[in-house]
Amino acid sequence: MMDVAMRENKEKGPTLLVLAAGMGSRYGGLKQLDGVGANGETILEYAVYDAIRAGFTKVVFVIRRDFERAFKEQVTARFEQMIEVDYAYQSMDDLPEGCGVDPMRSKPLGTGHAVWAARSIINEPFAVINADDFYGAKSYEMAVRYFKRSEERVEGKLNLGLVGFELMKTLSANGTVSRGICSVNDADQLVEVVEHTRIEKTASGPLSYGKEDQTASLSADVVTSMNFFLLRPPVFAAMEAQLSRFLKSGLAGMTAEFYLPEAIGKMVKEGRAEVGVLRSDEAWLGITYSEDRAGIVAALAELIGEGVYPEKLWA
Repeated sequence: MMDVAMRENKEKGPTLLVLAAGMGSRYGGLKQLDGVGANGETILEYAVYDAIRAGFTKVVFVIRRDFERAFKEQVTARFEQMIEVDYAYQSMDDLPEGCGVDPMRSKPLGTGHAVWAARSIINEPFAVINADDFYGAKSYEMAVRYFKRSEERVEGKLNLGLVGFELMKTLSANGTVSRGICSVNDADQLVEVVEHTRIEKTASGPLSYGKEDQTASLSADVVTSMNFFLLRPPVFAAMEAQLSRFLKSGLAGMTAEFYLPEAIGKMVKEGRAEVGVLRSDEAWLGITYSEDRAGIVAALAELIGEGVYPEKLWA
């Protein structure tokens, strides 16, 4: 059982930035508001619960204003007494100075833009996660330990982190998924992230589909980015510069997105940042397709039965 006193007694910890503005087109609805726990808890509520236990003291949700009321009433009202809660709003009206997008564009500008939307309300180290991904309690503990033991900069470079997962543990049995495949050096530093937009789970291992449906086999245990980045406030300025270049280049068009992994990868290539890779052995869970939901419900029920989580998170 979680007590309100936990919030009052904790020292200032890192912030959890939750990307919750997406519609989840393949899933068919607002999967961020879909209850999967024993008492209708959403996946992101388990994320907040794990984050509080690990030592996070603030959570910021990146949402859209059109579902703000429903989000607050159905989700954050359950735990707003347990942790400081704030909101950032992803909007195509919020862009770097001198930038614009086609007025007919409706598709969001991507996860990098979503993170940048929180620049005015985060002034401390923060971890980024997807609202519809379950990362496991140990992943949040790893993140807090990273922030406690690491400095903001190393040899003039931003010192950032990534909690990575084994590819095979992140795939859906119900269709292809998009994943960031990481190259990591012997010092456990990120070299690059390559986005594979169609990876399928097969009996012989992960299979990536490229142009004209050409296929390539991937290692089952290769480090995979699920957007669990460990960042610090100076990253906002670097991201703004990249976002500005992206928009002014004309590449955005009607559908192209400014992705967080690509933005971080460019910082690494340009020598502006180092990214330490923390390998989590947790069983990642997520909902990409509506058929994935039953598996999530069953997995959470098993964890509740094992005592990892209480039946009622916020009782």
